[in-house]
Amino acid sequence: MRIRKNDQVLVIAGKDRGKKGRVMKVYPTQAAVLVEKINYRKKASRPTKENPKGGLIQMETPIHISNVQLLCPKTGKPTKVGYVILKDGEKQRIAKKSQEMFGDKV
Repeated sequence: MRIRKNDQVLVIAGKDRGKKGRVMKVYPTQAAVLVEKINYRKKASRPTKENPKGGLIQMETPIHISNVQLLCPKTGKPTKVGYVILKDGEKQRIAKKSQEMFGDKV
């Protein structure tokens, strides 16, 4: 997958279109990502020791990978992802528009 944990993404489809957030978790088998403060749902919870009253809680739910686009680390604008092979043989992700490298190696 081209999107990884701690990447900044822009939601391009759905009810949260236009919002930006950080990827907290990636689900490769479901082709989904969990983005911070995006795609909130309310869930009913039973009373427990930690939450004696129970009630409704808000939680983030995964969003499909096709509905988010990676943001360039340099400009902060949406970009596609490319790969370049470094001199030491490692693959590195780059932003197609600005040719800026992302912080992690593949």
